[in-house]
Amino acid sequence: MKDFPEVSVIGKHVVISGGGSGVGAEIAAQFSRRGAALTILGRRESNLQAVASATGAAPIVCDVTDEKSVKSALAAAREIHGPVAIAVANAGGAISKPFGSMSAGDFSSMIDVNALGVFNLWHASLADMREHKWGRMLAIASSAGLKGYPYVAGYCAAKHAVIGLTRALALELARTGITVNAVCPGFVDTPMLEKSIANIVATTGKTVEDAARILQSNNPMNRFITTEEVAATVMWLADNSSNSINGQAVSVNGGEL
Repeated sequence: MKDFPEVSVIGKHVVISGGGSGVGAEIAAQFSRRGAALTILGRRESNLQAVASATGAAPIVCDVTDEKSVKSALAAAREIHGPVAIAVANAGGAISKPFGSMSAGDFSSMIDVNALGVFNLWHASLADMREHKWGRMLAIASSAGLKGYPYVAGYCAAKHAVIGLTRALALELARTGITVNAVCPGFVDTPMLEKSIANIVATTGKTVEDAARILQSNNPMNRFITTEEVAATVMWLADNSSNSINGQAVSVNGGEL
């Protein structure tokens, strides 16, 4: 795959939550190639270390659902790379269950990791961006933030919350030099997708191939989105060429409506 055009992030401190695998790891790789100063956050130290070795990022173990953990992580990150300029809230997860089988704990866990985690990272980064009158707050949301899917009600609710937060905060910060946007991929070829396919296999008895085809059929292009495509969209939104892009939920889903 050809590399994407250069973007103006050289030397800027970029913090990526969920940076140890999948989309987060690819975002880290693309920012690294463009000369950004990187911090990656995640719960699994071994995953973070692997990405750090490949990208030069500073790896910091952090639970994005815990406000104190995020604030402590960003304090440590500033000691290494200085003020945060770009905050990419990528950490997330999905529980697949019929609504009637969900518990309040299931629902809360989806809100915590997928929505509260975004709030915590953005909130802890805001002062740095205000002081420098420039910043990018980016969330990796989902097409599940724009429409409903069966058996993932909690995930859909949380991703809809991220879109609402994005739109509200974008208006609040519109005259500060800070933009706030969400990227909304369809099904992305990541370890999280593999779990979704395994769940379909376990509950329906379908083959892995048939389960994958079911999920692919949501995309009019009849394929999964790649991590490179999601990361490339983040690169564009991080660049000064996107200064007027604010409060948007940018779909990366092959035309799925």
